[in-house]
Amino acid sequence: MKFDVLLKNCHLVDFKNDIEAVMDIGILGGKVEEVKTEIRSDLESELLDLQGALVVPGVIDPHMHASAWLGGRAAHKMLALAGVTTAFDLAGPVDTTLALARKYGAGLNICCLNSIRPGYTVEDSDPSASELQRFLQDSLTSGAIGYKLLGGHYPLSPEATRRAIETANDSGAYVAFHAGTLENGSNLKGMEEALALAGKNRMHLAHINSYCRGQFDIPENEAVAALRRLQEYPNVFAESYLSPYNGTSAKCTDGVPESLVTRRCLELASYAPTEDGLRKAIQDGWANFVLERSGINVLVSGQDGVENWLAADKAGTVSFRVNPGSSRYLIAAGRKRDGSFVVDAFSSDGGGIPRNEIVPQGLALVKWGELSLKEFVAKTSFNTAKMLGLSGKGHLGEGADADITVIDELCHDVLMTIVAGKIVMYRGLVVGQGATVLTTEQGCQAVKNAGLSASVISLFGR
Repeated sequence: MKFDVLLKNCHLVDFKNDIEAVMDIGILGGKVEEVKTEIRSDLESELLDLQGALVVPGVIDPHMHASAWLGGRAAHKMLALAGVTTAFDLAGPVDTTLALARKYGAGLNICCLNSIRPGYTVEDSDPSASELQRFLQDSLTSGAIGYKLLGGHYPLSPEATRRAIETANDSGAYVAFHAGTLENGSNLKGMEEALALAGKNRMHLAHINSYCRGQFDIPENEAVAALRRLQEYPNVFAESYLSPYNGTSAKCTDGVPESLVTRRCLELASYAPTEDGLRKAIQDGWANFVLERSGINVLVSGQDGVENWLAADKAGTVSFRVNPGSSRYLIAAGRKRDGSFVVDAFSSDGGGIPRNEIVPQGLALVKWGELSLKEFVAKTSFNTAKMLGLSGKGHLGEGADADITVIDELCHDVLMTIVAGKIVMYRGLVVGQGATVLTTEQGCQAVKNAGLSASVISLFGR
């Protein structure tokens, strides 16, 4: 049979289809056409011998940043290099996310949320139900699939937060939450409050690891407490990232960083939560400024970092090394009594923030015996696909979307990223362009108007 692409001698690992074996994969029309121990090659098929490589369903990153506000134009290239085939921008604004995808895209699947931010997208920290509903509908018609609460950075009142969660659920839209309100910050208590505010509503609770940095107890104990609490809320989709670095706003107004997270990170190392404190932290290397170089973003500090931050008008993004390994790994591997994971998925919270470490750090957990390879696939692809209702993604059974990540088994480098049967990254060379935007019926026209392909998804498998 003639295939568009025939992958030979793959060490295929597929959680959904319970496969861990050397297999061949035939791809036709962007779909997996055939998976067998041996497929006879056709001279007209493009043949790739992947002997010695690990082949898994395309990595789905449920939390990254690729907008003009956060992440920027380098995000798509960085995601493709990291083996990501589908990525979820968790802040927006969606119009800039679409514009950057059209101009700088790498052929990936993306979807987006708009963010609720007092003084910017809503009037103040206590928006009414009607204002939230208007913002949600504007977001949906602009191509987003819902909105995100940026509570840890830019909090709302607890009641407004509850209203926002309920408004999204009542409309069948997506809602994500960086825990924190005017009463509690981005910490364990803020996470516990977030769960209580969600109640029985569906919600995506972002980066669980970032709430367990030792503010109230040692990080390990906070991680255990977070895992216990999460099990009481099966309606909440949770993800965590594996990098020691965070990412937050470097923008200062009236001599003070706008983000509460930035202020807290400065205070952790006894720097003043001020513009001058941030300058000193960058100079000393506690804060790292995110800077584009040679088409990707890197972290810079010292005088180089300070000068580039000043050149950016004291704005942009900074990263602090504030995520303890103990809590990161406990949260990554934490299980329920039935053996399933408490935290559903790995994310990067990266994109254009240089911490796209899902593959190397996830496989390190496999090497240490904390995960099996099939469980690695569940946490990097299958669970998120299932939550979003993407039945064609997260596995490589016949008829699935041919989204594939190819990895060097020895050194854990990503060798190849394939989206819909097309190679978008090969050994460090990104060749894909544009993006396919996962959106709702309401957002299709906005996506097409932005010059991108739209794919309508059925949220939560509805």
